[in-house]
Amino acid sequence: MKEKIVLITGASSGIGKASALLFIDKGYSVYATAPSTIAMTDLEEKGAKILQLDVTNSENCRQVVNRIYKESKHIDILVNNAGFGLYGAIEDVPLADAREQFEVNLFGLAQLTQMILPKMRANREGRIINISSILGRMTLPMGGWYHASKYALEGISDCLRQEVKSFGIKVILINPGAIESDWANIALSKASKNSKNTNYRAMTIQLENLLLKSKKIQVKAEKVAEVIVKASLSKNPKIRYIVPTHAKLICFLRQLISEKSFDYFKEKLFNFHS
Repeated sequence: MKEKIVLITGASSGIGKASALLFIDKGYSVYATAPSTIAMTDLEEKGAKILQLDVTNSENCRQVVNRIYKESKHIDILVNNAGFGLYGAIEDVPLADAREQFEVNLFGLAQLTQMILPKMRANREGRIINISSILGRMTLPMGGWYHASKYALEGISDCLRQEVKSFGIKVILINPGAIESDWANIALSKASKNSKNTNYRAMTIQLENLLLKSKKIQVKAEKVAEVIVKASLSKNPKIRYIVPTHAKLICFLRQLISEKSFDYFKEKLFNFHS
């Protein structure tokens, strides 16, 4: 059996790092990437090959892909994990920042996927695992640009899955809920910068309270990593994995009630107001 090669973006922390460690434990050959390799020395010590990668830089992406093909000849699993949460009222967020959100969360992912697909097609096999969010299936105020990028990722993934199925390639979505990581802190800093001193100040404070409360239900990134590896190993993986349990319950509730009722539920539960 040939050695399985995994490429993971955003592997310097959180879900990306946890996935890299678990893939290594399972005997995979892992290329762990991030814009900076400083926080990945532990992965290198475990056996991962660490590479600097800015997914928004096409030349950087091409260099990384070419190096992997030169060393390993193929990529069996691509885990598109790189991303961040741009928060703040839609009115307040500069469009340049909104474009950056899409460059990282969608277009960077897409260009790396485009570079890897030809060889996967030629080999008639491969897995593309896109890390979305339950916030790619429902919305909260103050996260419009982040939600938009994840909604777009859901659509791209659903189309791509159908396009490449006949070539033996499987496209899988992972929808995490509240996970222990730096994501919430980054999102809060963006919200504060963009809207703490505007007409949306009260809503920004409510968002801060909500994200602080969400820490009580956060689970370790390893829980998501386990699902990613499971999806990689499964002969017939699901189209979408929602994890952990609280995320499944929230998505189930969203399916049960109307959009207007869900808006009312959010208003009461999170006490958002202007």
